[in-house]
Amino acid sequence: MRLFLVFVILFGFYSEAYGKGSLDIDMKLKALNKPALKTIKSEDGDIIDCIDIYKQHAFDHPALRNHKIQMKPSMEFGAMKNTIPNNGSDEQIMSQIWSKSGDCPIGTIPVRRVSREDIRRASSPSRFGKKTPRRYSFLDNALQNKGNFNITPEKVNSSRPRLISEAVLIALGYNYYGARSDLNVWNPPRVQASDYSSSQIWLLSGLSDNFESIEAGWAVNPRLFGDSRTRLFIYWTKDGYDQTGCFNLLCTGFVQTSTTIALGATIAPVSSPSRKQYYFTASIFMDVKNFGNWWLICANHVIGYWPGSLFNYLRHSAIAVQWGGEVHSPNLWKRPHTRTSMGSGQWASSLWAKACYHTNIRIRDNSLQWKYPKYLSEYANENKCYSTNLHRRTQKSEPHFYFGGPGQNSRCP
Repeated sequence: MRLFLVFVILFGFYSEAYGKGSLDIDMKLKALNKPALKTIKSEDGDIIDCIDIYKQHAFDHPALRNHKIQMKPSMEFGAMKNTIPNNGSDEQIMSQIWSKSGDCPIGTIPVRRVSREDIRRASSPSRFGKKTPRRYSFLDNALQNKGNFNITPEKVNSSRPRLISEAVLIALGYNYYGARSDLNVWNPPRVQASDYSSSQIWLLSGLSDNFESIEAGWAVNPRLFGDSRTRLFIYWTKDGYDQTGCFNLLCTGFVQTSTTIALGATIAPVSSPSRKQYYFTASIFMDVKNFGNWWLICANHVIGYWPGSLFNYLRHSAIAVQWGGEVHSPNLWKRPHTRTSMGSGQWASSLWAKACYHTNIRIRDNSLQWKYPKYLSEYANENKCYSTNLHRRTQKSEPHFYFGGPGQNSRCP
């Protein structure tokens, strides 16, 4: 009997190390880690592979098998006057730690190598790099009313997501062809190993329970990356995070064109309280002249695009834009609440140099001009844990959206 028990235990270990789970991980690693023309070892521990731009993972997607890569937008994305509220003491950055150790040659793109440990931290290889499915209850109303109506926390919380808490500013319309803002970069404290915390822009379309989304910003995501560094990220889905889409390049879809920026790589430096604020401008816009491709530009670096053929609704336009932050955790909406903070970890009322912000908030509509949104609403799912503040210093000054919070505190036990 003892020998049988020993055999069962050893077989369990063998199956874990060499069985189906391990084979699934091997297949995932083979799909994600394409042959490199050059490899760069970063001082932060990342390995960056320089991949042939025409052999990147995006082109494994069935809809992109015969896709002809577009190397740059066919239209100007447009510069904007900076209106940050501190008389110019903020500094725009898009520097990544890996670039200190080398660069990728022309004709390649830098891709962060995925490790076996990265995939093991996921619930399964098939869910690696994916968010938890959810719904946006206001999208159906936006479609029915053609946007341009105010949204209240009650409308949002009527179907609150179980594992996600947001503090956001939202614009609802009918035809958005772009969105942008300046995001100051922080390293949120106390992000728990099973959680993540982000500052980002979302463009949304479709139905509440099967929405499409494209997203970009910065995040601390220990479960995905195995550390608490602040990293550039993107995301997309066409079915409410259910089966399609992923972070960065961890599935087929997004076509990268940048030789100098690696998605998922560490951003440095980051902002500090009451000191210089480091930020970058993120712009997402549709190239209406070329197949409805959605381009991403960060700090004047053209990163790449989501092909219009990935989507149904977003192939035509977005109907909602969100700016703000998100915390994902299994310990939301319960006691004890997660200690994971959002933004800088400070309340939105702390304002400049203490709270996280989005400023120079703009949308692009049918005119294809960048405009301040006409209709805006703000909400926080858990306003005793995370907060929002759309703030104007004067009646005529540029609004700045502050958000964030500490997570668990005396009001959010």
